[in-house]
Amino acid sequence: MAEKLDDITIAYTDPASGAELVKELDKAFLTRGAWSTLVFRFQDRAKADAEWSTVKYRVVRYKKVNGEFRAQSKFNISSADQARSLIEILQGWLVVEA
Repeated sequence: MAEKLDDITIAYTDPASGAELVKELDKAFLTRGAWSTLVFRFQDRAKADAEWSTVKYRVVRYKKVNGEFRAQSKFNISSADQARSLIEILQGWLVVEA
């Protein structure tokens, strides 16, 4: 758990083997506050000697509880194609709403 938003990461190292299994490439903040939303760009792998996956994206909603930010929900975007499709849909909706 993190006490500050800037300290939140999805990077993960297996405590038993010391192998890096999730590599955080970038993060951005959509909202900041007691309820915060972050977007991560990352790669992962099943085990230490496996190849890194293609770049993936994750949207995570955090809630501050007892002074610590805890993940409440997450959504993975598994490929660049899926990300492009989501962007296209949102852009279409934004044009309609404008």
